[in-house]
Amino acid sequence: MNVKSRPPWFFDKQYFGGIICDIASHQFDQFLFFTGSTKADIIAAQVGNTHFSQYPQFEDFGDVMVRGNKGMGYIRVDWFTPDGLKSWGDGRLTILGTDGFIEIRKNIDPAGRSGGNHLFLTDNKETRYFDCKDQDLPYGRQLVDDILNRTETAMSQHHCFLATELALKAQNTAENVTLETN
Repeated sequence: MNVKSRPPWFFDKQYFGGIICDIASHQFDQFLFFTGSTKADIIAAQVGNTHFSQYPQFEDFGDVMVRGNKGMGYIRVDWFTPDGLKSWGDGRLTILGTDGFIEIRKNIDPAGRSGGNHLFLTDNKETRYFDCKDQDLPYGRQLVDDILNRTETAMSQHHCFLATELALKAQNTAENVTLETN
């Protein structure tokens, strides 16, 4: 996380919005996209500051169970950065299916492959790994074009509002987790 490089507002939920709004907003978008869900609900959410007691308004962990009309999933984000991790914390999305699941690991591969954008697909036949780092990512270009031309190429307005609503609801209803220290 490189604490020394962070400005003071980074550690105050009033300014960064909470870990689910800050980081997991991307996973809600991915959940809706991959499942094709047009409706979704937050089933459970939790957040906590489990490691950085010197920053009482900070959240270093959050997770969410989400259910859409075309799928179910789990989102987990954190700022835990052990020295052996070659990235900031962790962000992941698991989408559950009756015949398998998809796991998206945005910034690390637990098996040690370098870089980010790792996708794992497990079905009734096998587990497959997809390295997505070299895939064309048209979203940014499309979003700028949508703003300039009032179109909905990158995503529909409904999709954008629903992903944002899910992140806000999850953050707002999250149970605060505290751990006992020795």
